[in-house]
Amino acid sequence: MVTPRDVRMRGFAERADVEDVERFVAEHARPLAAEEVALGECAGRVLAEDVRAAASVPSFARSAMDGYAVRGADTFGASDYDPLTLDLVGVALPGRACPVRVEAGQAVRIMTGAPVPDGADAVVMAEVAREADGRVEIREPVAPKKNVGAAGEDVKQGELLLRAGRRLRPQDAGLLASVGVARARCVARPRVALVVTGDELLPAGSRPEGHRIVDSNSVVLRALARRDGGVVLPFEILPDRPDAIRAALTQPDADVVLVSGGSSVGQEDHAPRLVAELGTLDFHGVAMRPSSPTGVGRIDQRLVFLLPGNPVSCLCAYEFFAGPAIRALGGRSRAWPHRRVRLPLARKISSQVGRVDYVRVAIEAGRAVPLATSGASILSSTVRADGCVLVPRSLEGMPEGAAVEVLLYDEDPT
Repeated sequence: MVTPRDVRMRGFAERADVEDVERFVAEHARPLAAEEVALGECAGRVLAEDVRAAASVPSFARSAMDGYAVRGADTFGASDYDPLTLDLVGVALPGRACPVRVEAGQAVRIMTGAPVPDGADAVVMAEVAREADGRVEIREPVAPKKNVGAAGEDVKQGELLLRAGRRLRPQDAGLLASVGVARARCVARPRVALVVTGDELLPAGSRPEGHRIVDSNSVVLRALARRDGGVVLPFEILPDRPDAIRAALTQPDADVVLVSGGSSVGQEDHAPRLVAELGTLDFHGVAMRPSSPTGVGRIDQRLVFLLPGNPVSCLCAYEFFAGPAIRALGGRSRAWPHRRVRLPLARKISSQVGRVDYVRVAIEAGRAVPLATSGASILSSTVRADGCVLVPRSLEGMPEGAAVEVLLYDEDPT
């Protein structure tokens, strides 16, 4: 734990290793309690418990197509040159039982999805049959069980359908619906409090004016938190006053707190001291570039992330520490949710042993081109970039031509 001292205008005496901070976050970000979620809202949520089928699907033998329900053995030998004729004794429709039983030499007209009548064991396709005068002519044999969906063909009663920890896809929700589930028990979505501070900030949507700048970090953080399954609580930009920041840090509804700005060692950077007073400031200052002023602490066992005010630093610190915590709280994997590709470097990256570097890169002609290794306030660099390369603390750089793993910003190939 970092000793709770006032570091404003004094700088960092030392910086923690990224791996130590990541390990700490992993230890303290455990899945939240389960809650009931309506079936129509559960896609994208994480199951909190295994689900077994309470019923078979289908619960009855049903026709796989439009045609005629028959005894398969009655059709053996049928052909275009020598069709067989069966008596038509009824109709089977979806959603209701057929009142007749199919005996030898008989057939029932049947629609797709309708229950197969007692006595029948196969369905002749309508295309190879011709109906006239209360009889049906069969021109192609059909084997028993042909074109019939057996009871439990899709799902058998008692079968394990989905395991706890699965992030539900739309088809998963459909499967739950098919076995009669109305609500699924899912891990609660973490509630994220944004504490955005700065006397120089104007609300997002404003125009820059005078010596003030528009808040962009909250826009980025809200989108990232939603991507990671979090629910962002209402917030407003706070002045650089300790009393206002203290109240925001202690709001009771949050599961995790993200502080944007006021986290470094400047005169108006009050958040680190306040976190230490209200709880514990476990880390402040991390050996990484950008984002070295990042801090991590706890208030009432809630994780608090002190994210630098510079936009690229804020994004970087979120991806390394806050994002994995939010995903873990919601039951998701802590791993970065980026597609990855391996490409050669177009030119070298310079770094420093003992420090992790987050390097923005563009992809040009099949190579990764570093855009900047500094400039933490240049948000547009992340827009020009296709992704980032992480330089581990054990390296002092990467040479031109080295194969590197690029974490892509885009979620899909389009």
